[in-house]
Amino acid sequence: MQAQDLIRHLRIPELDDLRQYVRSLPTNTLMGMGAFAAITTYWLATRPKAVKPPCDLHMQSVEVQGSRYACRSILQDGDTYMTYYYKDAQTMYEFFLRGLRVSNNGPCLGSRKPGKPYKWLLYKEVADRAEFAGSALLHRGHSQTGDKYIGIFAQNRPEWTISELACYTYSLVAVPLYDTLGTEAISYIIDKGEQAHSIFYNSVQYFYDIFPFYSPPKPEDLALICFTSGTTGSPKGAMLTHGNVVSNCSAFIKVTEGLLKPSPQDVLISFLPLAHMFERVVEGVLLVHGARIGYFQGDIRLLMDDLKTLKPTIFPVVPRLLNRMFDKIFGQANTPLKRWLLDFATSRKEAELKSGVVRKDSMWDKVIFSKVQASLGGRVRLMITGAAPVSPTVLTFLRAALGCQFYEGYGQTECTAGCTMSLPGDWTAGHVGAPLPCNFVKLLDAPEMNYFAANGEGEVCVKGSNVFQGYLKDPERTSEAIDKDGWLHTGDVGKWLPNGTLKIIDRKKHIFKLAQGEYIAPEKIENIYIRSDPVAQVFVHGDSLQACLVGIVVPDPDFLPGWVKKRGIEGSYTEMCKSKELKNAILEDIIRLGKEAGLKSFEQVRDIALHMEMFSVQNGLLTPTLKAKRTELRNHFREKIDQLYAKIKM
Repeated sequence: MQAQDLIRHLRIPELDDLRQYVRSLPTNTLMGMGAFAAITTYWLATRPKAVKPPCDLHMQSVEVQGSRYACRSILQDGDTYMTYYYKDAQTMYEFFLRGLRVSNNGPCLGSRKPGKPYKWLLYKEVADRAEFAGSALLHRGHSQTGDKYIGIFAQNRPEWTISELACYTYSLVAVPLYDTLGTEAISYIIDKGEQAHSIFYNSVQYFYDIFPFYSPPKPEDLALICFTSGTTGSPKGAMLTHGNVVSNCSAFIKVTEGLLKPSPQDVLISFLPLAHMFERVVEGVLLVHGARIGYFQGDIRLLMDDLKTLKPTIFPVVPRLLNRMFDKIFGQANTPLKRWLLDFATSRKEAELKSGVVRKDSMWDKVIFSKVQASLGGRVRLMITGAAPVSPTVLTFLRAALGCQFYEGYGQTECTAGCTMSLPGDWTAGHVGAPLPCNFVKLLDAPEMNYFAANGEGEVCVKGSNVFQGYLKDPERTSEAIDKDGWLHTGDVGKWLPNGTLKIIDRKKHIFKLAQGEYIAPEKIENIYIRSDPVAQVFVHGDSLQACLVGIVVPDPDFLPGWVKKRGIEGSYTEMCKSKELKNAILEDIIRLGKEAGLKSFEQVRDIALHMEMFSVQNGLLTPTLKAKRTELRNHFREKIDQLYAKIKM
């Protein structure tokens, strides 16, 4: 009863009572309440909003029905591969034609001279030049049914893209070449494809009058032959069709639709090698939307000046450049106060990232990060990295500092470029995203490394519309890469995370990439270094988050005394193995052997550490057949390896 009496006496205040109460308040109180209400209203209207993800980020991939450990993108329409996004753009030739139409003949390709602004070729001008160049190629005897391979050997520039488009206009096949292949490899490629590779621009108008009829390609026609620099043996030419490239581009468009679909107002900075498919796919995505591509001057030292002049909105990068940016930013925080401010601002921006917010207009952007954003031109809204793994620390920091949508992809030339990519709204690091809509991904047992698909770990295999057609005139290596069921074996070992994303955890083949994307075959290097007289055993290690190699060397206790005596080095075996003088002498000798054997600079170790105990079956570092157990060696020498890299950075 007491409760009922209490409720009976409760009443809602009358409106007149509220008015009377408000009138009784002091003026300064009323002003404070009004200011608070205004601030609250402004905050509610302008508060940062999280990027809306295209799916539930806790389930980014699902298992393919009836398959064994194969997964597909949650964005796919059923268990089918995406082949195109736009019905009127199913070849790279049609990609460009669509760009010409939607841009309304806007600016297409731009270049600049030192200290000058960018000059632009319109889409129609690019189309005309491509037709002229393609006609010249036909005049020289090239045709879709005959000599169809056209080599392109140049730095990034408008003529590169025009040459490529010239091939597509007449159903010819572009064969990108690049200097790091080496002269022998380039000669091998030219012989393998039997292609002529000279395109002249000064006299091709005449040929256009002779061959005015285009021969546009079909999706199943070859578009490119991309030769990988390889690691052992001769280069391999991956055959990619128009359908392969279009499906990969279309998958990226699908993943980012509604958030980042490019437009004619977008600008791409082109500085990554056009001979690599990562850059080719990014440019394809831009061209089909009528956007602009601005080329750097050809000197990486002038890239920052090009960025400030061009003011790009799209900026693809490789981890090596990200590492430099990261190191430079933290290197400038050279006082305790500056470092504290940078760390605090980073923590606030990273907290926003965790809630899905990406922006560059916060107080911390204006006070701390505006300079680094301006150094990229101030307009970047999308960045994507690939070609090699990136450190989670570096990626998370730059996502926060640059305030743009920043994606990480994973793949290889044999699946056109990418097979997985992080999704919008998922700004976590330490994984390479979910499968793209153009392919399935499955893990295959790697029992020799103790990885099993039943545990969500194994070799990464890819099947889809982006998987290549095989290696040019090389059925043996094609069968090694693609199994009888059509699955491409990448050689990487992956692990499915609970949210359906993939994490790369190991390498099945001993081939790996450095941070700049160069392939390394450690056994080839070790077989050269072992020729050094004082070297008994050697282990070459490359960390894909680093840009150079390091090594562990076991000196030969039998040969060492005589070798060091000639160099004036004295002491017991133990003392000499601790000697910096001996280490430098051995390093100099193996570098000499590497140069004599034709190793490229990135294939040479930057530093070594000496180790006294031989690798053996007994200590678990060799197999019973005396082959190196690379995973065990890497783990055993992890501390020394980390010390070597730390010293190199100093």
